[in-house]
Amino acid sequence: MLDNTAPAAALLGGPVADPAVYVGKADLDAPGEQGWLLGHFRPSGDPRHSADVEIKWGRHPKGDRRAQWVTGEQRTALLILISGRFHVELPDRTVVLTEPGDYVVWGKGVDHSWLAEQESVVLTVRWPSVAGYKVPQPE
Repeated sequence: MLDNTAPAAALLGGPVADPAVYVGKADLDAPGEQGWLLGHFRPSGDPRHSADVEIKWGRHPKGDRRAQWVTGEQRTALLILISGRFHVELPDRTVVLTEPGDYVVWGKGVDHSWLAEQESVVLTVRWPSVAGYKVPQPE
């Protein structure tokens, strides 16, 4: 049985009493998958594995820019500003998120990129979770 009175730090880092439950810390878990906490790329059997949805915790330093535009997008996405000032670049305009809770949704077929005008934290949810969209890491 999970002790709900235990400090969260004591529960972090993996499955707890129930293997279908994962307790984590976004700032620790996100860097291993370029910020993505949940999606098809997590191992089968991990509660964070999903073919239906992906969730990303993005910490971006001032001036951080996506390495390349996403083209031919086949998913729908929601990006929510947690803190900072963040630009979502779309083919016909740039959306500037300025206050916590500001968000933008774009659908299938919408090319996009982004820029962190200030140090920013954003939460991105996209669906479905599709293999093959990972941006290559610089060597």
